Amino acid sequence: MGREDRGLREPWSRASLERLATLLEHAECRFAAPMVAHTSFQIGGPADLLVCVTTQADLERALDYCAGERVPWMLLGRGTNVLVRDGGVRGVVLTLGGELGTYRFDGNTATAGAGAPLGALARAAGNRGLAGLEFACGIPGSVGGAVVMNAGAYHGQFSDVVASVTVVGAGQAPCRLDRHELEFGYRWSSLQQGMAVVLEAKCELRPGDPVALGAIMAELDAKRRAKQPVGLPSAGSVFKRPPGHYASHLIEAAGCKGRRRGGAQVSPLHAGFIVNTGNATSQDVLALMAEVQAAVYARSGIMLEPEIKIIGEDLDE
Repeated sequence: MGREDRGLREPWSRASLERLATLLEHAECRFAAPMVAHTSFQIGGPADLLVCVTTQADLERALDYCAGERVPWMLLGRGTNVLVRDGGVRGVVLTLGGELGTYRFDGNTATAGAGAPLGALARAAGNRGLAGLEFACGIPGSVGGAVVMNAGAYHGQFSDVVASVTVVGAGQAPCRLDRHELEFGYRWSSLQQGMAVVLEAKCELRPGDPVALGAIMAELDAKRRAKQPVGLPSAGSVFKRPPGHYASHLIEAAGCKGRRRGGAQVSPLHAGFIVNTGNATSQDVLALMAEVQAAVYARSGIMLEPEIKIIGEDLDE
């Protein structure tokens, strides 16, 4: 069955997606947009409609329209923690830019739009002598994704600095959630359970010395370049860290470091990463993930849980 026939099985149509595109005043809309170009893994089939939303008004219009027309949608962020299947994504994929990707400072408080690059926010804070986000200087995701996933690295996590977030949902006015309402855990927040979209986050930072903070981030950058495969497409750490263990150590101990499946490879530099060596498909990655899980379980009795999000459908669906 070709892509042009698949919409006949859905309660929505190409025409409904075209109507959505005309409703959004300041958004960039692309039909059949290859997700290869919008994810750090550089893998994945096309989205039926990719919408780069740049204003809160257009974001609310898109959410309301999709709910009313029963059009499936998802928020991509910066595409750094996802694997898109080779058949692509049905419905609407939203990304955030424009006014939704900016940040500002007021005293020790940083307020960042959900689409703002997390690493850029960390460096801007450090340059202003505000400490607390140094751990995030090399995380390539967005602020919104960092809230939802409670992103972290080098013994720091986003929940350490978040004071509150503002979210919006279809047919709902924006509302503020305080830190305790987000129920943060390891790579977890309560926002993973609902359909609310993060608009912005407020972070409470502390005074620091810009030179010292810059030195800390430079050291973390050097450590990341030395130990992680930054030169090849990947989605970061593939598996969550099991309690009391490091996933990369378990994978290496199971003999999987450097293992290949098609164009996907367990990084020879850091076994916690799977890299795209140039022509990997989602099936290559998923098959390699399954092999790694089986090998680790056989050796240690621990079943690794994916940290990356797997979205979309296979080619034969």
